[in-house]
Amino acid sequence: MSSSDHSEKLDHAPALAAFIRDEGFPCVGAKSALAKDNIDILNARDIRSAWDDLVILRRLHEFAARYVREGELFTSFAVIFDGPLDLDELAFETALWDRVQSLHDKDEWKGKSWDESVDSNPGASDFSLSLGGQAFFIVGLHPNASRAARRFSQPTLIFNLHDQFERLRADGRYEKLRETILARDLAANGSINPMLARHGSVSEARQYSGRAVGEDWVCPFQPHRLKAMA
Repeated sequence: MSSSDHSEKLDHAPALAAFIRDEGFPCVGAKSALAKDNIDILNARDIRSAWDDLVILRRLHEFAARYVREGELFTSFAVIFDGPLDLDELAFETALWDRVQSLHDKDEWKGKSWDESVDSNPGASDFSLSLGGQAFFIVGLHPNASRAARRFSQPTLIFNLHDQFERLRADGRYEKLRETILARDLAANGSINPMLARHGSVSEARQYSGRAVGEDWVCPFQPHRLKAMA
């Protein structure tokens, strides 16, 4: 697990490693990434602030470019924020989408195109966030998450490359991996997360924050250009 940071910010990488290693943590993909030292960490300040967004975006661009070059499976990029630690699920969801919108705005300004393998409309069933020309699925963690698998000591955004899921599906490994995660989630929580869904069935945007949302939920993210109009 690599961690690069300014000295004035706290280093939360060891805590995230311990969280993922815990027997009750269900995501075996994250465990594999950790075991291979393939989780790239950036420590940041306040998740409600745009203070670190340019650094986050630069590191995401580097991460995406490295994946294109090397193509290694089970790799993630995590941004761990110092706080705040008292956000409820709705406040965390709001902060998450504020950061996503800001990153997208800056990505667009830098001339990065949307990954053509996914839709830019957050209401579409095949939506994924695109940054640096690569599609990402975001997993949000924070201290007050209702699900144990999302309940980490710091507000955190973990960016997982969508292409990894497609490669696992093409190799016939995706369904087995998914079933293992669901079984572990059931054992840890007593129920399976109702928000989990296969890509292509409903918009994955509903899953990013970890908050259970209803059918009437509308994603606040506004892409600059819808893929169909590009």
